[in-house]
Amino acid sequence: MHIYNAPLSDMRFLLTDVFDAPSFWQANDSLNHIDMDTVDIVLESLSKFTKNVLLPLNRSGDEEGVGFSHDEEGYGAVSTPTGFKQAYEQYKEGGWVGLGATPEYGGQGFPKMVSMFQEEMMFSTNQAFALYPNLALGAGLCLLKSASETQKDMYLEKIYAGEWAGTMCLTEAHAGTDLGLIKTKAVPNEDGSYNITGSKIFVTGGDHDLTENIIHLVLAKTPNAPAGSKGISLFIVPKYLIKEDSYGDHQIGTRNTASVGAVEHKMGVKGSATCVLNFDKAKGWMVGEEFTGLASMFLVMNYERLAIGMQGIAVTELAYQNAAAYANDRLQSRSDSGIKNPDKSADALIHHADIRRMLLNAKSHAEVSRCFAMYVAKQLDIAKYSDDKQLIATANARVALLTPITKAFLSDKGFEATVDCQQVFGGHGYICDAGMEQIVRDARIAQIYEGANGIQGLDLLGRKVAKDSGAMLFDFLTEIRRFIANMQADHGIKQATLKAADNLECLTKILLNNMSERKDDVNGCAVNYLHATGYLCFAYMYAMMVAASQHKEGVFYANKLKLADYFIDHILPRMQMHMELAQAGSQSMMAFDLAYFEPA
Repeated sequence: MHIYNAPLSDMRFLLTDVFDAPSFWQANDSLNHIDMDTVDIVLESLSKFTKNVLLPLNRSGDEEGVGFSHDEEGYGAVSTPTGFKQAYEQYKEGGWVGLGATPEYGGQGFPKMVSMFQEEMMFSTNQAFALYPNLALGAGLCLLKSASETQKDMYLEKIYAGEWAGTMCLTEAHAGTDLGLIKTKAVPNEDGSYNITGSKIFVTGGDHDLTENIIHLVLAKTPNAPAGSKGISLFIVPKYLIKEDSYGDHQIGTRNTASVGAVEHKMGVKGSATCVLNFDKAKGWMVGEEFTGLASMFLVMNYERLAIGMQGIAVTELAYQNAAAYANDRLQSRSDSGIKNPDKSADALIHHADIRRMLLNAKSHAEVSRCFAMYVAKQLDIAKYSDDKQLIATANARVALLTPITKAFLSDKGFEATVDCQQVFGGHGYICDAGMEQIVRDARIAQIYEGANGIQGLDLLGRKVAKDSGAMLFDFLTEIRRFIANMQADHGIKQATLKAADNLECLTKILLNNMSERKDDVNGCAVNYLHATGYLCFAYMYAMMVAASQHKEGVFYANKLKLADYFIDHILPRMQMHMELAQAGSQSMMAFDLAYFEPA
């Protein structure tokens, strides 16, 4: 079984030393009831639950997977792996589902700067299990922002209490990412409801036995819808229709005609049910105005994209801890730096420089990615809780700019780190017994779902940067330069970060000029541009951590400075490579005739 201990010291370091979250909370009327003593209790409790309850189910859930059968009425039915239902009951009874949800509908109202650590611990110990409540919270957020008051009253308390779950039903087999091609229809009824007919694929948590009801959020088109994505509307389609009891409480009623056609057989996260859902004139109710469905659903998608960044951190932390433990225990050859264990025939792997390279790559990614996620979480909290309109506007701009980086860069680096940690095990890493191959398989999906990482690159460069001639990015660069100018610490990260900011500004101007002449060039350079920007973000985060660690005593802070040195020497130079690749553009890619790509 995997080992895991939540990195609570690193989490507290970010909250207190780097971002001074307690001062932010105390200055805000909506958050001043929260203090670090309370947060410590929450994090300690979550660390125990995830380690003692979820982690033991990670391997068994992967081996067993989900079950699929048909109930007495002929509807498809999914059963989760052994132990998931009991674990979910504990999770629900502990009040964890609604930790970050609004108190107005029964949530506990903790800020994102705290709930992000809940996500990390959940995804580290059991990614498949974590996806079920995570999707429910995403659906709840969509309803909170877009639904009518009647709909909020009907669904949100049940979702935040963990009694009902939620899904996102977007993708169709023929359409993929191009949602404008969807064919699911919504025909209006006289009572204000709609009959929803169509089929959706890749629906995470599309069916399961954890909750008594599942609230599907379905994209569909009404009869008079214009072509393309502008004609998409959003509908609530519950698995069981809702009725009111004699006390006015909302309870489940008869079965809706929405059913599971199949479960996907996946490479990883096998304990999470990824379903084909068929809607046969299923009753649905429109959310928001007609033709605003895509905008409403993007609220959920962006929430999920940030959560996927947390998955990149989580799998890295899990892989690192297991690889580091193995490297300290496994004897293999003599190290280049001399005999470390003269009484034994070989030295432990940890004494070999190449092993340390792989472990430090992973450790560097985990710590700086966690800091970056905290930075984005703080922007979300400012946007949600601040009374300052300028601060809110700036925070929203930062979130918009950094969401594609959070999703794509953190998941790309997370997968890379898990492969490095698997490599530490050598041949044993490829064997199921060590458990590393499961971490690699589970990590892989994060680069694909909620908008594949290539799409995130196009979003960053083509939408977030190009649409305003780089103004949003350049404002972020100004913030970085201002921080460095005021930084008291004497460390190489200062000059390295300034150089990276200057280089990215120069690259951005070159690409914007190229794109004005070659409109399609964005496709050839977007991913490399995102990676270059990601490395600058990481340098900025290391500058923050160095500033918070400098002149403080103890091994903990000294190691933060050493890790920043490692980042400068071994990680940041990759930025230059991605800049050169971005400047190369797409011309050499497009020089081939289509016949070149035809099978022999």
